Amino acid sequence: MRFDELGLVPELLHAVSDQGYTTPTPIQEQAIPIVLSGKDLMGGAQTGTGKTAAFALPLLQRILPFANTSSSPARHPVRILMLAPTRELAIQVFESVREYGKYLPFRSLCAYGGVDIKPQIEEIRLGVEVLVATPGRLLDLVEQKCLHFGQVQALVLDEADRMLDMGFIPDVTRIINLLPRERQSLLFSATFSEEIRKLADAMLRSPVLVEVARRNMASETVTHRVHPVAAEAKRALLAGLLKSAEFDQVLVFTRTKIETHRLARELQRAGIAADSIHGNKSQQDRIKALEAFKNGTTKVLVATDVAARGLDIEELPHVINFEIPHTPEDYVHRIGRTGRAGKTGTAISLVSAREVPYLVDIEKLIKIRIEQLIVPGFEPEDDYEYPPSGKKKSRRRASSAETPSARPQRERPAKRGQTSGKIGGRSNHAAPDGFDFSKPYEPSATASLEAGQGVKHGERPRPPQRIVAALLGGPGRKQT
Repeated sequence: MRFDELGLVPELLHAVSDQGYTTPTPIQEQAIPIVLSGKDLMGGAQTGTGKTAAFALPLLQRILPFANTSSSPARHPVRILMLAPTRELAIQVFESVREYGKYLPFRSLCAYGGVDIKPQIEEIRLGVEVLVATPGRLLDLVEQKCLHFGQVQALVLDEADRMLDMGFIPDVTRIINLLPRERQSLLFSATFSEEIRKLADAMLRSPVLVEVARRNMASETVTHRVHPVAAEAKRALLAGLLKSAEFDQVLVFTRTKIETHRLARELQRAGIAADSIHGNKSQQDRIKALEAFKNGTTKVLVATDVAARGLDIEELPHVINFEIPHTPEDYVHRIGRTGRAGKTGTAISLVSAREVPYLVDIEKLIKIRIEQLIVPGFEPEDDYEYPPSGKKKSRRRASSAETPSARPQRERPAKRGQTSGKIGGRSNHAAPDGFDFSKPYEPSATASLEAGQGVKHGERPRPPQRIVAALLGGPGRKQT
């Protein structure tokens, strides 16, 4: 099937042709006719398969009867609302909407946090038909009383599973309650969980389900590889890989913002053109780093999972997991940055001994046994075990010449009341004056004599006395 067989208007076909597309992807081929018919839709496809065009193209056509060139803001109310979990994904969706609708007289805006809200408010007041936003910033705009949803005809929830992971579902529910009940709703997600299905039940009305790939399935165009390596040797191995001719544009994933920044700095010191992108960076710095990576100025972009969604880089050849994610679904999203739109890609993971259980979970999810290749000079820890047996192993290996009977026995401390060995010809429990603390107390002869003296009638017997060292004044005092 070709795009011109899907029932799209010439203006949209012209815009699609400008992008160089002639044949729709499976999700586009199935979803576009359904959305054009006005039905609610729940769409699932692995990342990089063209989900954005699957909802943007038909929705733009559905509001085409309301297109006008009037300068009045009242003639340009919000008619389509698209929600995305991250700034990067919102920007990507917005750019696609702008490209597909460039021959139509619609106004569009992308609203996200991390930047000044005032320019966004001013643009909304001029009139916007298509609004792409992150949930938090959209609620900020609602509180500013500059948004009215009375004429919203369609709601799109993109990457719904990521919304769930990031805790946005309460915000999304609040936004849904602000919208007209009579509307078309579309929910798109790379993966489906039971929680997502519950959200769909509350949000959609008799939706049509479109799944073009097995749930949580990795792209078949991606080659997977694992390098077992000791945790402390990962940086050196990564630098060595990046300096080889095989790698020219690489997206490297870590788990934390601190590690992302630190790793990018170390790669820079190693002479590698690297930059980082994470949540602590300002939006302007993130956009700048992403643009430098796309145009080739930066060879390596180190990112947290915030970049696992929304980064659309044409023909990205390599993704490296410096630290593999603890959640196997995040692995699918990370490697989805490569092997997009039918292109081939390679996903490499550096795995230490303590990360093997996460690797096993990933293999179970994607149903692939990943090839493991040890790089000479970068061997894993002694306790690296795949598949894991569940038994704890010692990190120390005994040499062949050192049998258990030949190993030197560590001297155990003596139990109370026992002596254990001599130091300088005396017990190691003896004080400098010769008193042995390991023996029971025995009263001295003087103390025994005093204890044996009689007492007068009516006097209370006194306890035996012994000579002890006083706190002040030295020995010689008697203490009762």
